[in-house]
Amino acid sequence: MPNQTNAKPERKQREASHRLADSLRSAAQSRPLDHLGCHPLGNDGRHQLTVWFPGAVKVACLDWNEDLEVGEMTRTDESGLFERVLDQVKAHPFLCRFRVTYPETEQICLSPYLLGEIAFTDTPCDSVHQHQNLGSHYRSFDYHGQPVSGTRFAVYAPNARNVSVIGDFNWWNGAAHPMQPAGDGIWRLFIPDAKPGQAYKFELHSRTGDLLPHKTDPYAYQIDQHPSFASRIYEHDHYQWQDQEWQTRQAGDPLKQALNIYELHAGSWRFRDGKPLSYRELADELIPYITDMGYTHIEFMPLSEHPFTGSWGYQPVGLFAATSRYGTPDDFKYLVDRCHQAGIGVLMDWVPAHFPTDAHGLANFDGTTLYEYEDPRKGWHPDWNSLIYDYGRETVADFLIGNALYWLEVFHIDGLRVDAVASMLYLDYSRKDGEWVPNVNGGNHNLEAIAFIKRLNETIYLNRPSTLMIAEESTAYSGVSKPTFTGGLGFGFKWNMGWMNDTLRYMQRDHIYRSHHHQELTFGMMYAHSEHFVLAISHDEVVHGKRSLVEKMPGDDWQRFANLRALTAYQMTHPGKKLSFMGQDIGQYREWNHEQSLDWHLLENSLNRGQQSWVRDLNHCYRRQTALWQKDFEEDGFRWLVVDDAGNSILAYLRFGETPENHLLVLINLTPMPRSPYEVGVPLVTDYEVLLNSDDTAYGGSGFSSNQVHRARQTGMHGQPASLCLEVPPLSAMILKPKP
Repeated sequence: MPNQTNAKPERKQREASHRLADSLRSAAQSRPLDHLGCHPLGNDGRHQLTVWFPGAVKVACLDWNEDLEVGEMTRTDESGLFERVLDQVKAHPFLCRFRVTYPETEQICLSPYLLGEIAFTDTPCDSVHQHQNLGSHYRSFDYHGQPVSGTRFAVYAPNARNVSVIGDFNWWNGAAHPMQPAGDGIWRLFIPDAKPGQAYKFELHSRTGDLLPHKTDPYAYQIDQHPSFASRIYEHDHYQWQDQEWQTRQAGDPLKQALNIYELHAGSWRFRDGKPLSYRELADELIPYITDMGYTHIEFMPLSEHPFTGSWGYQPVGLFAATSRYGTPDDFKYLVDRCHQAGIGVLMDWVPAHFPTDAHGLANFDGTTLYEYEDPRKGWHPDWNSLIYDYGRETVADFLIGNALYWLEVFHIDGLRVDAVASMLYLDYSRKDGEWVPNVNGGNHNLEAIAFIKRLNETIYLNRPSTLMIAEESTAYSGVSKPTFTGGLGFGFKWNMGWMNDTLRYMQRDHIYRSHHHQELTFGMMYAHSEHFVLAISHDEVVHGKRSLVEKMPGDDWQRFANLRALTAYQMTHPGKKLSFMGQDIGQYREWNHEQSLDWHLLENSLNRGQQSWVRDLNHCYRRQTALWQKDFEEDGFRWLVVDDAGNSILAYLRFGETPENHLLVLINLTPMPRSPYEVGVPLVTDYEVLLNSDDTAYGGSGFSSNQVHRARQTGMHGQPASLCLEVPPLSAMILKPKP
């Protein structure tokens, strides 16, 4: 008769094993380390070794250092659960490798659950540097005298019932590697032998047990393109930077420095063999061009990973991943490094205002609105059909601020142009009555977003004081570029959307009607010193049927290009820092198309070559002449001379540097009629030389006036003690400077 005393414990053990196997097989095991690995059996020194290799038919224990079999495991469930009782464990933790036999293959490996959480001796970091602990990190370390290498995975999903890592290393089997909760909403697991370059995602079940779409790692450093959108294990430690001189330069006050930004879309600047240039190819071709043209900075449209190329990067999913369209993260570092070595700063568009609804992204991440506002009246963006971050949630604010610092610290980015700030500030942005929720005071300001923006800028400037933080903000919100301690938002600069809209509206008018709209050009100086403005003519102005800049201009081809040269001069000599989108420098005829290269062949035409030469000379003049940037934001850095000559559509003004003698005279004629003679007041009785004249034949102009030096008379006018009598060419801009 069977021994009933022994049968009961054995039956209970079998039932427990089957329950464990069921939970593992169905990816419902939320605490795998409590059951898998090596655990004591009572107080007699025995231990139970339990391993999980789904689909395996045989598992044998091997000596750590040799392929010598030291014992075979018992399969307690056909799904792949194996156990063995160890009579005495001489050293704990117990160390061994496993030979795992599958129906068609065999492998030798370690068990993640035998190592426990030893790989998670976290590097101390503050809340905004969580990317150092979350995500995937390849590690090699000594484990009780034995070398171990693999990847530690960690993901924040506080409302998930259970989470698994799936990837190349486990045949994308969600049952293979369940993660262990760390008690703070973080799930983690160290997987031996998971290597850099391997793809992975997270498989999550909601708190109700529903299987969610496989998720890309929010902290992934590299992400594949369609169709997989898989994260990849990536090491950031190998690249050797060569920009030490740039990093240690004396930054000085950015308000008193030249800032002339070339905005570009990396995927459509230039093609080679019918394809966009890679990061490394851009380093070889873009940098010489920027250096030759005289720009001070490059601004890349968003390079955070985004699933839809047609979003231009403004619908990002992988905030910590440089898009793999053009190469690896180290390739992008190489591009930034080379820019710095050439003396070129690098800015990037950054998108904290919203994120797309793609199932593999942040949306409904753990079965709840973990990153977005739950109420669609706050959490849904009607303009872009996207989701809005919940700025009042500390973990979300930490995630975004940490990402901003990540680009500055890891990729040595010099500044961020923060996209769509206006949509963050207002709860009723693009919403009708009844479609938005007032704040606690009954107003339309998003107080949580405002607090987030202030904390963002304070944190950035505390950690990286030389950073350029630039707001794309299109409303009259007060103090965007003022310090937070004075009640401002704390940005360094703000795009001047009012100046851009007024100026382009004026420039599109037929010449005969311009005299009736003269104030559109002059009004901007009424508020020019209310913020630290960047005069931006960006990609937004040459898409969606708005036409290219040259196509906006009235008249025949000659007049269009003359207008374009005058517009460029007005932008470069008006107070404020500068930004121009690619293609404007060569007089691109068609609207920008992200799927095509710029039309570089246009430089075979004399007018396009003239525009490029004009922009090049104007840029270099801007950098050399301190009067054009030293006092951009001081009222005595600019003085109108002729502000009301609407009949002739002429503007005349002075720009000053740190000393009054260091000044420039700017005259702009915005009609096809030359004005000769034309008198204008100047501060000094001396010779004034023409630095640049957009009507020069070298630029495609008419060559109306060839005089290079003009003698001032002791006849005062326009509030100045002296005056000049000039020949002002048609549709032109002239920049003059007193001779030393």
